[in-house]
Amino acid sequence: MSAPLTSRTREADWLRWLASGLALLGICIAAYLTYVHYDDAQVLCTGGGGCEKVQKSEYSKLAGVPVALMGLLGYIAIFAASWIRSEAAALAAAGLAIGGAGFSYYLQYRSFVTLDAHCVWCMGSAAVMTVLALVTTIRALRYPT
Repeated sequence: MSAPLTSRTREADWLRWLASGLALLGICIAAYLTYVHYDDAQVLCTGGGGCEKVQKSEYSKLAGVPVALMGLLGYIAIFAASWIRSEAAALAAAGLAIGGAGFSYYLQYRSFVTLDAHCVWCMGSAAVMTVLALVTTIRALRYPT
């Protein structure tokens, strides 16, 4: 017999679903950017065409690994951790999202200041990761399991 649904359980489940949905959105963005990188395709870009400049810049890789691929793996890990009911998984999801948001801010700085280019895909991913960091942190602090 399962435990009755309380408002606490419903809120915890809502945060889990929200984190999962945001992670899926991030997976879609990062998967597209990873595909573009490996296929050497032109990025579909609005707002001035800065996406191509950002995708081809020295900041698009870290130690030879495309940052889009790192983002994809990070979003997948956050998605998976969102569905594991443990304190360690909740903390892992929050830590990954906070780290991802911090790295996204660094990349946005490089994009805007160093490259003077604006990639809407990258800004979208940074926005998703920021909200994901908030949601997973709230979940980890209030509902660790």
